[in-house]
Amino acid sequence: MLILTTAVTAGALTLSACGSRDDDGEDGGGGGGTTVVIGLDAPLTGDLSALGIGIENSAELAVKTANENEEVEGVTFELEALDDVAQAQQGQQNATKLVGNEDVMGVVGPLNSDVGQSMQKVFADADLVQVSPANTNPALTQGENWQSGDKNRPFDTYFRTSTTDAIQGPFAAQYLYNEEKLTKVFVIDDKKTYGAGLAGTFAREFKNLGGKVVGTDHVNPDDKDFSAVATKVKNSGADFVYYGGEYPAGAPLAAQVKETGAKIPTVGGDALFSGEYISLAKKNAEGDIASSVGAPLEQLDTAKQFIKNYEAAGYKDAYEAYGGYSYDSTWAIIQAVKAVVEENDGELPGDTDEARLAITEAMQGVSFEGVTGSVAFDEYGDTTNKQLSLYQVQDGKHVPLTSGEFEG
Repeated sequence: MLILTTAVTAGALTLSACGSRDDDGEDGGGGGGTTVVIGLDAPLTGDLSALGIGIENSAELAVKTANENEEVEGVTFELEALDDVAQAQQGQQNATKLVGNEDVMGVVGPLNSDVGQSMQKVFADADLVQVSPANTNPALTQGENWQSGDKNRPFDTYFRTSTTDAIQGPFAAQYLYNEEKLTKVFVIDDKKTYGAGLAGTFAREFKNLGGKVVGTDHVNPDDKDFSAVATKVKNSGADFVYYGGEYPAGAPLAAQVKETGAKIPTVGGDALFSGEYISLAKKNAEGDIASSVGAPLEQLDTAKQFIKNYEAAGYKDAYEAYGGYSYDSTWAIIQAVKAVVEENDGELPGDTDEARLAITEAMQGVSFEGVTGSVAFDEYGDTTNKQLSLYQVQDGKHVPLTSGEFEG
């Protein structure tokens, strides 16, 4: 959760239900003014904590930058994060907790698409804006029938700065078929919202291009023994494996496929694009490929200051795949708050519900040059930035292979 404290001169801001003060007329932070909370939800413990902590650290950095630069005049931001342990039920509980705090004016997160689904209605019922840096399942913004062209935005409160699996899977399929000349794939997913959706979009595009899916299977994401499915892969004659899922299962799966003697790469989505994948798979990670949303941060002029500031802040954990998107998600909420304050004579509306709704409506018009490039949202709440990249593990590191926009 993030606390936004508006420190102002006497009489400049009317304190109200959407803010709080101590009994002496000063807020609990000691600075005086209004306190507004923006929640952050991510897996801060457990197998996916490397990604979650990168999200938290990057959001915190955005908050620090806004404070140092006085981005919103008289406003101070603080971050308080909630841990969803990558579980939908916990995410929903966190959403309910955030809604119950009248100071909460926006939420950054979560990481997992199934967690995002569990939170959406809770926030929508409270008109509380949510910006995910990492959810990629298209249904969250375009409805369950998006594949048939019947797109319908389920919740006006939901936005994301990452692009979706509707293009992430096909982007990888085009590269592997057209550029790498691989024609036979064995497709595996973990049956979760993200993994199954991603694998589905990849397989459809690969077959449309002329490729052949020589086998399919599903795995339990909590398992570590994949010897049975690894043997199926070897016997299938596949040129490569496409895995829809996350690195805690993807890494041992890839390693065990290679250990059968099938010296073929495992390819996956952004949830495999992590240093933890390489740590888990070790030498067997060599040659494996992962797609990721956006262009490589290290190659973006817009990200140079973020990378410099992140290093200077002394975080012991990497910003990982979603750090830039988390920073931009947080900054988007800051900009939406700023727009409402400026439109409302230097203050937020006095009623919590009214303030939340105003910030949600302002988010639709937010536009700025962020860490990851241009940040803005289309009519579905999706990012207008459709850039994607592929990385290959070479000498123990993810090295950029290609970057561009998906040509549908």
